[in-house]
Amino acid sequence: MERNEEGQERYFIVARRSKKGLSRGSIGRADAETAAGDLIGMVYGGGGSARSSGTVKKQDTCPLTRHQAQLLLFVSPASRRLELLRNVQLFTKICALAQEDLVVVKHKKDFQPCLVKNLIQLGKKDKPGVLQMLGFELDLVDTEHDILSKTAPLPFFSAADIVQVAPSHLNTRQPLRDSGDLDFKRKEVSRINSMPALNSCNAKKQSISNTDVSSSIQALSQYSLEVGSMAEVISLNGLTVYGVIRWIGVPEGKKNCWAGLELDNEATTCSDGTFGTKRYFTCEGNKALYVPLTNCKPDSRFLFITNETPKPFEPPSATLLEDLNEDVPPVAEQDVLSHLVGRMRGIQGHFNSCYLDATLFSLFTSSTAFNRMFNRSADSDEGISHILRWDIVNRLRRSGFVPAESVMKFRKQLGCKSFATEEKDPEEFITLLLKHVLHIEPLLKIRSHGELAQDAYTHQIIVEKNQVRALPSVQQLLEMSFVSSNLKFEEIPSCLIVQMPRFGKKFKMFPKIIPSTELDITDILHCSPKECFLCGHLAEYECFQCLMDHKLQPGKIKQYCSTCNTQVHIHPSRKEHTPHKLTDPDHLPEDAPVERHQMQLFAVLCIDTSHYVSFVKYGPNPRSWIFFNSMADRCGDDKNGYNVPVIRSCPEIGDFFSQSEEEMSKADVRECSELVRRLLCDSYMCLYQRTE
Repeated sequence: MERNEEGQERYFIVARRSKKGLSRGSIGRADAETAAGDLIGMVYGGGGSARSSGTVKKQDTCPLTRHQAQLLLFVSPASRRLELLRNVQLFTKICALAQEDLVVVKHKKDFQPCLVKNLIQLGKKDKPGVLQMLGFELDLVDTEHDILSKTAPLPFFSAADIVQVAPSHLNTRQPLRDSGDLDFKRKEVSRINSMPALNSCNAKKQSISNTDVSSSIQALSQYSLEVGSMAEVISLNGLTVYGVIRWIGVPEGKKNCWAGLELDNEATTCSDGTFGTKRYFTCEGNKALYVPLTNCKPDSRFLFITNETPKPFEPPSATLLEDLNEDVPPVAEQDVLSHLVGRMRGIQGHFNSCYLDATLFSLFTSSTAFNRMFNRSADSDEGISHILRWDIVNRLRRSGFVPAESVMKFRKQLGCKSFATEEKDPEEFITLLLKHVLHIEPLLKIRSHGELAQDAYTHQIIVEKNQVRALPSVQQLLEMSFVSSNLKFEEIPSCLIVQMPRFGKKFKMFPKIIPSTELDITDILHCSPKECFLCGHLAEYECFQCLMDHKLQPGKIKQYCSTCNTQVHIHPSRKEHTPHKLTDPDHLPEDAPVERHQMQLFAVLCIDTSHYVSFVKYGPNPRSWIFFNSMADRCGDDKNGYNVPVIRSCPEIGDFFSQSEEEMSKADVRECSELVRRLLCDSYMCLYQRTE
């Protein structure tokens, strides 16, 4: 086994996307190194067990100690490991934590001060090839009474859950470390007692006193408070209350800047977001407190000042740090509800931007079909592709929120002033974005009979109302649009953006449309094998006049083999039909199986009263649907306020789609949930991607 100069095992994290199939953030152990500079070893999967073995280029990795590897292995998803690794100072402190050290963790959407109790090993020690993960056992600190009083124990935390580490002034502290000769009491979870506990709630009080906390507030008071900041205020009765700033501005009847806080606890003198006769934000009753902004200070429970300069572990090279800024993958299905769902989530709307917010959210939240546009765009670091990539897409996937300022910066780079001020149609924005800004080849190549293929980025469905049933599906509408206009796809598109048959913001040809979750485009592909409608053999002819024949499943595309074509058109009512010969690949046997080509729905844009929203499918589970509205709520007035974007989980969409098409077409929309109604009644554009 390969070891470093000190005889220790060599571990690594994959920092660059590997051609060997290893994803960024994977943790591995190097057993040997080739002359070409490749590391040979194994990569660990969930639970720390060996998942695979192989090689990876050394320059695509960052070296780790065993302790660092064990801490990072407990962090998920893998992309969070790289984010933590890049914060060298914080990660160094986490690696050196000792018992009774004071930290701040994010727990249940709040930030909580805690004392480190112990390191926890997770995984089976005796199993070969297992690298045990390390987590932290913490005790919650009750800050209302005594900053060091312990309350009920908390669940185990990973290193990525720790957002701040208080300084330690004790020379006797020893860092928690994995010990090789521990007496494990349990197979799955073990506490590491390899170092002396600091017998010291009292000793700790000597190092972090009320004076330290007070000086912390003074030192950080220069930092400007903003919406979302955690703050504290001394109330009229002298008690300190804590909360999150939800609004900043000049309220009606006042001259100076005030702040509206949503308090941690209820108070009888507080409101639900109103001040005087006006509402500036909304929260639970008796929790909204309005005070002059100058009365607010940063929350002292989470402020620690340190003069120590920790010695960091060897950081990645500058080039590698740049590579750590590679494209962030979509949020994993299992993390979407905790990472994306909620208020102030998604892309914040501002000044007629809903068409752009909903479109970008649909294109990039869960699908990777458009990631290639970044690699093909060659603008500068300050160009529009760079803004879209780093300030919007990566930020959305990494933190779950994109502020309106980032969106406006992007809008101003679109080449036309009206895009920064006026509402546009999504198809106009998509064409501008792909063609004129990012120089992407057209997504669609569509040919009419006997003509050359035409390029397009989206397809507008054009049908007659009497050609389909009252509640049509996108599958029926697309097929009818192609057949009635004698169109075919020249090739299978990687992404298909379909516009519903509605014109302007008010006129809808159909009051409701069912977005097909899978779109079969086999029968509208040029030069592709197709099945005979009747016998299932290889089709040779297509007849448009048979399309609406009430005896032959009206609305279904009619393609026939030579025999069935002759038999069908013997009927007196069909003698005047003029079926045309299909263009199929040469030398295919008559009974050759026909491969079906399907595309998968990944997003739907909807519009109602000039406002765009979107539904996004974020994973393979049929119920994995979320709803996004960039302007779902408003805090403050038109001049000083801001929009609140909201993402909601909507598994009921998947439940509705689980029905057969016949059941969906018969459903009473009035009895459906609000979001199912919006999806059916307001659909404007459906986005599909290849399933391969």
